[in-house]
Amino acid sequence: MGTAAWAAGREIRCDIAVIGGGTGGCAAALAACRNGFRVVMTEETDWIGGQLTSQSVPPDEHPWIEGFGGTQAYRAYRTSVRQYYRDHYPLTAEARLNPKLNPGGGGVSVITHEPKVSLAVLEAMLAPYVSAGLLVILLENRPVAAEATGDRVTSVTVEGNGARKVIQAPYFIDATETGELLPLTKTEFVMGFESKKQTGELHAPDQAQPNNHQAFTVCFSLGHDAGSNRVIDKPSEYAFWRDYFPKLTPAWPDKLLSWSMSDPISLKKREVFFDPTLQSKQTGLNLWLYRRIVNKANYQPGFCQSDVTLVNWPQNDYWLGNLYGGTDQEAKHHLARGRQLSLSLVYWMQTEAPRPDGGAGWPGLYLRPDITGSEDGLAKYPYIRESRRIQAEFTVLEHHVGTDARMKVTGKPASEVTAEVFSDSVGVGSYRIDLHPSSGADNYIDVSSLPFQIPLGALIPKRIENLFPASKNLGVTHITNGCYRLHPVEWNIGESAGALAAHCLKHKLAARQIRNDEKRLHEFQASLTAQGIEIEWPRLRPR
Repeated sequence: MGTAAWAAGREIRCDIAVIGGGTGGCAAALAACRNGFRVVMTEETDWIGGQLTSQSVPPDEHPWIEGFGGTQAYRAYRTSVRQYYRDHYPLTAEARLNPKLNPGGGGVSVITHEPKVSLAVLEAMLAPYVSAGLLVILLENRPVAAEATGDRVTSVTVEGNGARKVIQAPYFIDATETGELLPLTKTEFVMGFESKKQTGELHAPDQAQPNNHQAFTVCFSLGHDAGSNRVIDKPSEYAFWRDYFPKLTPAWPDKLLSWSMSDPISLKKREVFFDPTLQSKQTGLNLWLYRRIVNKANYQPGFCQSDVTLVNWPQNDYWLGNLYGGTDQEAKHHLARGRQLSLSLVYWMQTEAPRPDGGAGWPGLYLRPDITGSEDGLAKYPYIRESRRIQAEFTVLEHHVGTDARMKVTGKPASEVTAEVFSDSVGVGSYRIDLHPSSGADNYIDVSSLPFQIPLGALIPKRIENLFPASKNLGVTHITNGCYRLHPVEWNIGESAGALAAHCLKHKLAARQIRNDEKRLHEFQASLTAQGIEIEWPRLRPR
């Protein structure tokens, strides 16, 4: 996409700067442009879309998403994904006529699909604003510095291909995957696990653990050719990962590279299996189908040689260190080890993994770099589950959204309890409180939650006036991040943040003035609903 004349040169002035082009960043840019403002959106990789594209994670959504519980723009994105397949792929007649086409037929979602399709759809959604000169996208640029005067950010410096650009704007949106703008702008933030004394949460530890972060995952896609040998070179850390037995609390039941794992909810031993041939009579979860993104049965005969599955499993979750909070060298070290874990998983499945027929390994498994857009077949960017988080005007706690915690606070039974109603709601979402094993050696925390709202107070930092979060960096805790981190919620957070910055500019108001004045708040909420952003749920049962 081209660059508008106003964004040429090393210094760029715009109305709203969106730093980070992931799922929330794209939604923020869309909302800001839709409201008529000039936007610069930067992106660290060469693909916009984040979770949906460069991280290679198909949408993970709540069961009502086809009808409600997401923004109009998010549903338009989903509709466009299906239409892209109808327009460009040789689908069977049955698949083409299916209004709820699931391209990959994966079990985790009703719309598992290739990340490149999401990329094409997101680029198409933003293209009109690029053509109109309202939006400039700077790919392969990451933030490296920032300036602030008093309680306002004045500029952010990004670097790409050895060159730096200084972006100046009245409003900045941090849509980076790990809240990179927060330390750069000296915005107050928290990391990791808060203590029970700080939050009063049911599942919080007695002591704060700022360096205890959820696992990240280097995802990858696999095809299968039963008649070939596609075994990769043995990864340098294969011996370590083949023999690695996680030391978690509560205990993990087996080696990480096995078909046994902790059940996320009960934490008891859970057996799964893997069969890309789909010939096994074994019952239970076949991981090949879990996040399958290409189902060759959806296409005319001869078009696809193989199904393709997206591997984002417990077996390639990395929790031996963090990607932020330490030095750059430490982050690079752990990312490299996370990549080695994923490559070791590939090699183990090709050579040693137990098969349902009693044999070992599937040498015909092969990586699909054409799908991930990378040279080695691993995702361009690690899947990030947890970020630095702003110290916000309001922080969402477990007893606002967790089913058991809400029952304890309200005294209501499961049949009657609802999440906390936020008068300043700017969106909705739903997902279990799903925390993967963490770098503090905790096993899963996976508990029921209630369909929830996104409070405006969680988008407003305690001090900084013109910086809003648009990803996992809003005012949530380590625990509530577990239900606010998935695709439709991140999209809603970003879209509401973009709309908030636009509303502030349009009406010459600070975000705090909007939240703390009932009339102004209602006007902003009305503008959100007019733009297709739902701010309250109908009555629903917990997940």
